[in-house]
Amino acid sequence: MYQKQSINAFKLRIMKVIFDCERLKYPYTGLYEYCVQLGMALKAAAGTTNETAFYVPSKYKNAFGNDSTYYIHSSVHKFLPLKIKQADIWHSSNAQPPFVECPRGMKRILTIHDLNFLYEKSSLRKINKYLKAFQNSVARADAIIAPSEYAKNDIVRHLNPEGKPVFVVYNGCNVVESPPCHAPLYRPDVPFLFAMGTVLPKKNFHVLPCLLAGNDWELIIAGKGNDNYIRKIEEEAKKHNVAHRVILTGAINNEDKHWYLKNCLAFLFPSLAEGFGIPPVEAMRFGKPVFLSRKTSLPEVGGKHAYYFDDFDPHNMRDAFNKGMNHYEKNHTAPLIAEHARRFDWNKTAHTCWEIYKLLLGA
Repeated sequence: MYQKQSINAFKLRIMKVIFDCERLKYPYTGLYEYCVQLGMALKAAAGTTNETAFYVPSKYKNAFGNDSTYYIHSSVHKFLPLKIKQADIWHSSNAQPPFVECPRGMKRILTIHDLNFLYEKSSLRKINKYLKAFQNSVARADAIIAPSEYAKNDIVRHLNPEGKPVFVVYNGCNVVESPPCHAPLYRPDVPFLFAMGTVLPKKNFHVLPCLLAGNDWELIIAGKGNDNYIRKIEEEAKKHNVAHRVILTGAINNEDKHWYLKNCLAFLFPSLAEGFGIPPVEAMRFGKPVFLSRKTSLPEVGGKHAYYFDDFDPHNMRDAFNKGMNHYEKNHTAPLIAEHARRFDWNKTAHTCWEIYKLLLGA
């Protein structure tokens, strides 16, 4: 902490935070969304007494407006300190990117979204490699942010915070509805179920085609995909004789996403590993029934207003889905679901981050 005279001097000048948005280079991912939404909210929450600058790939040097200060990402910053005239906080949006060497005296905050590699089918060698890399990042940080209590508990259990504070700061959810005249390239003619996320094995989307048995609905899965896993989803759809009703759109833009969320019968997210899980909250903002796995952070995020798959046996999944839809339709719970989702707000997230910044600086 600063000495008393340093604190007084600090109060006379603007507090400057640099938000590391290096992961903007991966569009259509959760980390991209986190950088964009929190970056905009941090800037808005800074007011006139503070300043948010951004560390970005060169392609995004105006991502947060022409009136913002930008530092351009370079691989040499792993070895040579970034030239910064003056700043108080470096907030890294992710534990995995190459660590940037910053000038001495700057406080570091590290966001660790999850330790999902612990729940994937990874070798012990790979798990230990990731744990070591994350621990190295923790060692250089002054504080850690986790997006859920579950993620915090994982961090404390599997890493050594070394006495540094670990704060839980929930992610937000920003929903901007598509224009009334907008329609996605693929627009179903029948009722449909919707799932969204990077199409990887941990998302567990291949268990969903069984829900099309006994109806004429479609299942739309949106997200950038892994070819091998896409084939697994297609094979599972063939087993249930519904291959022609399972549509994988690939990555979609925000307008398409909001159209699908607004018009779907229900949103499905049977993921095996999440540090938070923004897509279910986006669906809940539309008052949609959301069906989740009971894995990792999802019960914390969905709470009592989501429905859950206790396992992934096709018969049990169909039973859980039918019971959930009956409850939703009978009790007209859409307003309560939307109200629950409004708890997760990027402006709240940003204001909490600014309080943490001030706490670290003794301001």
